Formats: sequence, structure tokens, C-alpha cells
Amino acid sequence: MAVRVAVLGAGSFGSCLAILCADRGHDVTLWARDAGLVDSIARERRNPRFLKEIEFPATIRPTTDLDTALADREMVIVAVPSHAVRDVMTRAGSLLHGEALVVSAVKGIEMDTGKTMDEVIAESLPAAFAPRVVVISGPSFAKEVAQHMPTVVTVACREEAYAIAVQSHLSSPWFRCYSETDVLGVEIGGALKNVIAIAVGISDGLGLGLNARAATMTRGLAEITRLGVRMGANPLTFLGLAGMGDLVLTCTGDLSRNRRVGLALGQGRKLADILEELGEVAEGVRTTYAACQLAERLGVELPIAQGVKLLLEGAVDPRQGVTQLLTRQLRGERDWNYPAR
Repeated sequence: MAVRVAVLGAGSFGSCLAILCADRGHDVTLWARDAGLVDSIARERRNPRFLKEIEFPATIRPTTDLDTALADREMVIVAVPSHAVRDVMTRAGSLLHGEALVVSAVKGIEMDTGKTMDEVIAESLPAAFAPRVVVISGPSFAKEVAQHMPTVVTVACREEAYAIAVQSHLSSPWFRCYSETDVLGVEIGGALKNVIAIAVGISDGLGLGLNARAATMTRGLAEITRLGVRMGANPLTFLGLAGMGDLVLTCTGDLSRNRRVGLALGQGRKLADILEELGEVAEGVRTTYAACQLAERLGVELPIAQGVKLLLEGAVDPRQGVTQLLTRQLRGERDWNYPAR
């Protein structure tokens, strides 16, 4: 059944989700702040910055006006950078259709508060929307989604009926959604895999080999699980699409922005130059700081994330960071069980 969809954010993932929804037969509005970007999409039916080679269906209507974008929309997909979520959703609160589903495609943790994106969205909107906040996560490069390449993701909501509704709206022969109720686990997995992808990129940039890559990914998954379990998530979530699945893709795929940041850092380049050249948001940089801050508050060890943080700050060089990780006090492999709060 076709529904009226708004996508907030015309970056690579917002653009691919708008294309996905339009290809599914939904009526789609696409909101962005940048008037020049919106004009280009409307005129050329392409996004000149992201997914340049993908043609936008004629049924996608780009706009800079949030009121126009949200008018009578039954499903609203949030795909803005994590640091913009609170502002955009606060503005959107009075404009949303009263029964709208709100779907977060944002992967990150809010600085200072340590809140996940679903928490930020729920706090920013009228209370009636909180049960209908759904998150989508999993191994899904935007370019491949837009090209109709087979992709499988998780959609999560504490009220499972809403997750199932989004699942039915988005699933297609090339895009399969599984429903889930562990929103916290899906959020933590989606956010922290970007941090581990930077670490894996650093290792690969240093030429440390496949053994080191596998070790970093495996111990990275242990860190993600450790923090998630301490916060109250189901540990099995991290073995699924939003955990291991997304981690494998982001750590090994050449389309991964966070992996590319790590590769360049491992090759000795400066962070500011890397980010300027990238031209897109690499959420893992900001999430590294937020995750380390949150872990310190909860008393959870994240040695890989902490090592990435020190490197981003310039406190260590890449090889020093690797040495510090390898020479930490020896311990048992499963010595990480913290009671849930």
C-alpha cells in the first residue's frame, strides 16, 4: 500500500531512502536546508553531491520548506547528521501529522547528553510520538540501495506493531527488513560500528595485515556489546544485522566513509585535511568522543574507541596507538560482563 513519505536530509542515505520509497510507489517529499542542492535535484533529477550517477524518480519532490515537506506525511524518515537531529525535530514537532510514524536512519550518539538518536527524537517531539519512533539500521551502503542491489536491514521499535508497519512500507524484492524490539541495541550497534571502522581503517592504512583487521573487528564487537549490555541492550542484537552485519560492511567496504578516514589517518594524513576532502559527514569521528564520554560515565572499558580518540586528538601516532592496545594487561577473552543498569 502506498503511503505519503517525507525524508528529512538529502545526504547520501537520505537520498537513497527517498529513491527507495519512490521506487516502492510511495509519494515522497525530500527536505534539505540547501536551496542550491534542492534546485539541482528538482532540475536535473540527480543529487550533484551524493549518488551523482543515480537518477531520481519524478515522484520525489525536493523542498527547503519543512512545512511543505511534512504536510500530511504518514511516515517521516530522519536522515540528517546526528548533531542536527535535535534542532530539526524540534522544528518539525508542530508540523507532523498526528499519526505519523517517525523513522530514524541516523547513526550516532549525542554529544554531552550521551543519548541515542531515538531518545533525542522522542525528547524533541510531542510526547504522543514517542511510542512511534522507529530506527532503521544494518549493512546498507546508500549507493547499493539506490541501485537496487540486495540489501537486508533491521527496523526496531519498542512497540513492535510500528516496526512491522515500517517493515511493510519499506520492504521490496531488493530491500528486506527484519523487525526488532531492542531499539537500544540497534542504536548502539549502528553508532559504534563507525568508531571501529575508523580503527580498522587505521590498521589497514598502516599495512598491518588481515590478522590485525580480524582482531580489531572481533574485539571491536566485544566493546560494542559491552557498552550495549551495560546500558540494558540484549547481547544477541549485536550478533545480528545492526551489530555484526553492519560492522563487517563498514569495516571492510571501500564505500565506507569511516573506513576511509581511518585509512588516511593510518597513512599519516591530518584529520582536518581528510574530512575536508571527504565532503561528507563521517559520523564515527563525532561518535568516538560521545562514546568514550558515555563509557567513562558508566564505568565501561572501550580500549579501541579510546585509542581512536587519542589518535584523533593527536595525543598518539597510529603505531603508538597499536602498541598501546597490544601491550595492555592480559585478561580472559570474555572478561567484560557488566550488569545491566
